Amino acid sequence: MLTLEQISSRICAAFPAARVETVPNASPSAQLSLLIDNQHAREIAAFLRDDRELRFDYASNVTGVDWPSKSVKVKTKVKKIIDGAEKEVEETVEQKTPAFLEAVYHLYSMARGGGPLIIRLRTADRQDHAVLPSLTPVWRSCEFQEREIFDLFGVTFEGHPDLRRILMWDEFQDYPMRKDYQPPVENEVNP
Repeated sequence: MLTLEQISSRICAAFPAARVETVPNASPSAQLSLLIDNQHAREIAAFLRDDRELRFDYASNVTGVDWPSKSVKVKTKVKKIIDGAEKEVEETVEQKTPAFLEAVYHLYSMARGGGPLIIRLRTADRQDHAVLPSLTPVWRSCEFQEREIFDLFGVTFEGHPDLRRILMWDEFQDYPMRKDYQPPVENEVNP
């Protein structure tokens, strides 16, 4: 089986305009994954399934992840004029990472005995642009799991054949797996 770097290189060779980034996992497994741009996601997924060397023909798991915004303080050296002379001083700058949602796919090759290959799709934000392309047309096993992410995280999967709630009732207004979710007061819940 090919390494993650080799798989990434094959994708980039087949789709030169695509953005593919290797993303480390902060968990103890430290397993790497590929972040794929949304514009080419479905074509890349079909390539991963159909390429003779890869044959990732089975999506075993799809899950949603909520990444709230976070701030990190970074020390940088800046040149400033102090008392009429240019001096290099150290400043602390706060860098903000915007919030986003992800769909994480675990792929296996039943034909070649390889995997998992983990690919990620990332939304532009958590509010107005929580939209990703559906990979259900490529791997039918994603259908219910993408519906679950839609229902619990609020990600709309464009091109999904049957995108509707799967766990919550139709009138439910929120997304219970988001980290900022506040459950309603018990006597207000009326399914």
